[in-house]
Amino acid sequence: MGWDGPMEHIEAELLTDGGNDAVVRLPGRRFPGLLLQGDSLHILRGDVAEVAAACERGDLTGARDSAGLLLATTLLTRYATALQEHDIPLPY
Repeated sequence: MGWDGPMEHIEAELLTDGGNDAVVRLPGRRFPGLLLQGDSLHILRGDVAEVAAACERGDLTGARDSAGLLLATTLLTRYATALQEHDIPLPY
């Protein structure tokens, strides 16, 4: 399960502080990515699961409220701001 090749050490560009959601550009990539810590990824997955569960129950109000909280997260804003501060165009 997963990649089982040897661990490779590389240098990457860190465009924000490390934090739980660092904006990082890997060598050979035009655009940076967002590095989420495992616990933050788990929380995000749980939030999406709440939306899905509300949809399955037919609870559209609950689904809308949960989805609204997801949309309010600052991940995309943090990403866009970091790129703007480094004069990198957005990939979208």
